[in-house]
Amino acid sequence: MQQQPKPGPAPAKNGKLQSIVFGGGCFWCTEAVFLRLNGVRSVTSGYAGGATPHPTYEAVSSGRTGHAEVIRVEYDPTEVSLQTLLEIFFSAHDPTTKDRQGADIGSQYRSIILATTEEQAAAARAMIAELEAARAFRHSIVTEVRMLDAFWPAEAYHQDFYAKNPDQPYAAAVITPKLKTVAKKFPASLKPRPQEP
Repeated sequence: MQQQPKPGPAPAKNGKLQSIVFGGGCFWCTEAVFLRLNGVRSVTSGYAGGATPHPTYEAVSSGRTGHAEVIRVEYDPTEVSLQTLLEIFFSAHDPTTKDRQGADIGSQYRSIILATTEEQAAAARAMIAELEAARAFRHSIVTEVRMLDAFWPAEAYHQDFYAKNPDQPYAAAVITPKLKTVAKKFPASLKPRPQEP
């Protein structure tokens, strides 16, 4: 039986989807979080922020490519605001730890926002300024904000990782608790699900 190609993202209500790239540690975690959000049409794990063309997971894991593990989020701005996406991004990881998230250490795990429009970059910087002014975190935010140069999709086995491997040890220990935290904090932003894992 021939495998059917994965369908592309559903069209936006106004006919135009927008995209933004987030890096907040392991892309398995960030992908799982953003796939659950209302208005998000697709999430693709990949690599960005460095200069090496056509990077592989092994090369990025070495820390020598300059790339970070990231996700490209395609969303319908009539259903989910950029503000909401940014709020969830800053809530779903620790933006104050340089080149690490938990036990994942290296520049490939840095906190980074790669904007596709100047408006996105300005909104991200404004939110960082607001969070800093409110002292939302114990330490200063180190999230890098810049324009996206290139996005390189990750290998197929990284895509939809949590959905395919919910009982994998890392998924169970790290991703499931993160999803529960985001679900508790942003219940109105989540797509309906039959049950939480």
